Amino acid sequence: MKDGFIKVAVATPPVKVADCVYNEEQAAAMIKEADGHQVQLLVLPELYLTGYTCGDLFLQGTLLEGALQALKKVVETSRESDMLVVVGFPFSFGGKLYNCAAVCQDGEVLGLIPKSILPNYGEFYERRQFTPAFDGIKEASLFGKTVPFGTRILFSCREMPEFTLAVEICEDLWAYSPPSIGHAAAGATVIANLSASNETVGKDAYRRNLVAGQSARLVCGYLYADAGMGESTTDMVFAGHDLIAENGVILAESRKFTTGLTISEIDVQRLSFERRRFTTFPSSAGEGYLQVPFSLDIHPTQLTRPVSSRPFIPANETERESCCEDILSIQAHGLLKRLDHSRAKTAVVGVSGGLDSALALLVAIRAMDLAGRPRTDIVAATMPCFGTTARTRGNAEILCEQLGVTLRTIDIAGAVDRHFADIGKNPEERDVTYENSQARERTQVLMDIANMTGGLVVGTGDLSELALGWATYNGDHMSMYGVNASIPKTLVRHLVRHEAMNADDPRLREVLLDILETPVSPELLPAKEGEIQQKTEDIVGPYELHDFFLYYGIRWGFSPRKVLRLAVYAFQGEYDRETILHWLKTFYRRFFTQQFKRSCLPDGPKVGSVSLSPRGDWRMPSDAVAALWLDELEQLH
Repeated sequence: MKDGFIKVAVATPPVKVADCVYNEEQAAAMIKEADGHQVQLLVLPELYLTGYTCGDLFLQGTLLEGALQALKKVVETSRESDMLVVVGFPFSFGGKLYNCAAVCQDGEVLGLIPKSILPNYGEFYERRQFTPAFDGIKEASLFGKTVPFGTRILFSCREMPEFTLAVEICEDLWAYSPPSIGHAAAGATVIANLSASNETVGKDAYRRNLVAGQSARLVCGYLYADAGMGESTTDMVFAGHDLIAENGVILAESRKFTTGLTISEIDVQRLSFERRRFTTFPSSAGEGYLQVPFSLDIHPTQLTRPVSSRPFIPANETERESCCEDILSIQAHGLLKRLDHSRAKTAVVGVSGGLDSALALLVAIRAMDLAGRPRTDIVAATMPCFGTTARTRGNAEILCEQLGVTLRTIDIAGAVDRHFADIGKNPEERDVTYENSQARERTQVLMDIANMTGGLVVGTGDLSELALGWATYNGDHMSMYGVNASIPKTLVRHLVRHEAMNADDPRLREVLLDILETPVSPELLPAKEGEIQQKTEDIVGPYELHDFFLYYGIRWGFSPRKVLRLAVYAFQGEYDRETILHWLKTFYRRFFTQQFKRSCLPDGPKVGSVSLSPRGDWRMPSDAVAALWLDELEQLH
């Protein structure tokens, strides 16, 4: 439970129709197996204790009594465990029969939830035996105790208030207005769905999309436990398609026509953060709902859920290629609009032979092609100075030649030397002034070329550099439109590779691939024997780590402790804990001290879920202090 993770499971045990003793035994076995995995919430299928396909047998008192006795044994099995167990059974109340879920814990029934929406079409005829849920909350007598009975019940964890459970049953989800909408608005972060969804061709994909979509719409964890093998096949077949989703992502899924547990972890802290961030997310403050408290032991939850070490990069190759194409299109159309609106005659790009400038140039090419304008309207300036290597200069020139843009080579060493003389700077002192003077001279050149040609300067800096403040203030920090402003460095690589692999020109592909292999560097310090000496990742740390920190620490608001835990888990075999901790401290230190650079960023298009634009996603005072974040990390040594 630490760090907001709740170990959850959905189960499809074997079932025998109308054999309550057998079904209870299988449920008990699932509970014990789940307890061995330290599961804290287990959801079993709809009407599991009897089987869903009993038909008119549901009207038989013998079956209903057998279901009650089976429930009693399930409740007893839950004793001495803090696991919440949710199981389906038929319950007779007030002369009517209800399709119910019982929420049990430690030998007690915490509440009963009746099904709201009963299907009575096609192969379903539940209204023949069951009555839909009533309004309000009633009290039911069960095993000599009074138990709350109704749909508007929230089960809230005392130790972790972010974990609040609500329940709906099968068709409730498939209807036009699922009860889970009200449950989430009232504060439920996890929805359990006990289901008996028969299998037909293509239904699994629809079901998967439905569960994922509902978890996204409600910003919740959604647990779908489906009836399976053993249900009557008189007219239907059940496949036990179990699903665990969180905020639009399927975390775990069973194979169809199998039985057993499907286990993952729901991050309720993440869900709570996202709901706070979404000012449009409704909140009824739980009006009309009964809050039933329960307790769970606080202990570390062993993670099994996927945590990508490259969260900005889709893992699936097809999705990745589609994502790259979408991003490039967004960037290009953003620049196209700016060029059109400003009536710019040229787009001026500083091309260094590095990754970021290559991407900016490729985006400018797309924008000009969309506008139907000649590529010569792009003025690419390469500006060698003290640290420029033959490799990067050559790649810059080849790239511009192959793309057919206007190339200007302007050696700025003399201008920088003159500037040093003007300000009384000793050029042998290779300090920050030595480096930044070159970056600012390059920006001045670009701005003046733009003035001369009636154009605008296209910025090249990326999101990772902005997060770390790895940019010279009023140097490469400044432009007239920053096309890469919300592209993290790990994604820049994939975008350039995407363009390389889709290039028709073999020489263009070759130069782009060589740019990908070139170490990331601002090249502001002299090279040694023609090789780059100033490697960015040796100074500020690996960008793949910083992009991970940016995603989880800033986008999701995770604590430094949680970011570290996830990074250690995600980067197993790549970085050890001490290395990750070292660079995580660097990230927070730089992120806080460099906000002043982000407070005055040029315009640029947002392409993903993370942006640091002061007009868009990120507002932060430039003098905020990082002490709380760094102190937490100091305690983790």
